[in-house]
Amino acid sequence: MKRRQFSRKRKGNILVLSAVMMVMVMAMLALSIDLGYLYVAREEMQRSADSAALAAAWDLVDSGALTGDSNVYVMEESARSRATQYAALNQVLRQSPALANEDVVVGFLPNPSDPAAAIDVSGTNMPNTVWVRVRRTEAQNGKIPFFIANVLGIDSIGAEVEATAALLNSFQGFQTPASGGNLEMLPFALDQNTWNDLVNGIGTDDWKWDAEMGQVQAGADGILEFNLYPQGTGSPGNRGTIDIGSNNNSTADIARQIVEGVSPSDLSYHGGKLEFDSNGELPLNGDTGISAGVKDELESIKGQPRIIPIFSQVTGPGNNAMYTIVQFAGIRIMEVKLTGKQSGKRVIVQPANIVARGGIPSPTSGTTAFVYSPVWLIR
Repeated sequence: MKRRQFSRKRKGNILVLSAVMMVMVMAMLALSIDLGYLYVAREEMQRSADSAALAAAWDLVDSGALTGDSNVYVMEESARSRATQYAALNQVLRQSPALANEDVVVGFLPNPSDPAAAIDVSGTNMPNTVWVRVRRTEAQNGKIPFFIANVLGIDSIGAEVEATAALLNSFQGFQTPASGGNLEMLPFALDQNTWNDLVNGIGTDDWKWDAEMGQVQAGADGILEFNLYPQGTGSPGNRGTIDIGSNNNSTADIARQIVEGVSPSDLSYHGGKLEFDSNGELPLNGDTGISAGVKDELESIKGQPRIIPIFSQVTGPGNNAMYTIVQFAGIRIMEVKLTGKQSGKRVIVQPANIVARGGIPSPTSGTTAFVYSPVWLIR
């Protein structure tokens, strides 16, 4: 009798233990399923935030500056709108997340590589950084729902993620890109006075770039132009060709650099980079004038953005000229005519935004104009 009672008691304990273990297993199953759901949600939220920040940062390439209409407020609002658009395009749990006003911050970082730096939103510097937060909270987009965990009294959970993207818009020089590719820089130098006049509204407006058609067309577009071809007598002070690479670059070398850009081999002659010294200067040997022998090469890159060095002074005549480079600028060639009378020769150029790899960040502004780095996620 006692043996039967003990057996029944033992069986009862086993049943209770089994029931407890079943509940624990179900709870762990519920937790694992809902944690997996939470993981998927956070991954999708991060993707949404990353894409929104990257897309918004590209809007900080200032197109308005080309026509003298740069407006920080317009850039910031454009970046905010773009962030909202791309956040919504990247759905989270099949829903398009909305961004509140405080979920997007547009500002300036002097050193985007510093993960601890705070974004300056004073507006005293041109913005180069966008911070985006994507939230699933009770107040914004709704919490992430749980399903099986409801049996434990947990029906939802809040989550938020952040992303920060930036670009650089001021450089103290250029080096071989990490990819090992060429630097899209023209081997010509423009005088600083002409560039400053252009920035201050002195120039012609006879040509325009049709991005949709991919061609240069006659007509005004609000972006002023100048003639890169030197119109002087060949005396010191004239614009001309600069030697990036060997001090005795041939016409063939110049032609190659016009079409293909400055190669890592060319930069190796300068220690692998072209960079301003502590005085903000870069001396480069050159030759006053532009040879008609590169006419076809210049024609072949019409409309394509390129970087051009700008010099403050030049000493020495002819191929003994030494140019003092103090700035780099983005431009595109609009018209080429290197035949006929000297007075009729021209290489018409207008400012253009260019995205360049291999830029060396500058701690100060004004060293480059219309030149930007690619956008990247900094945190």
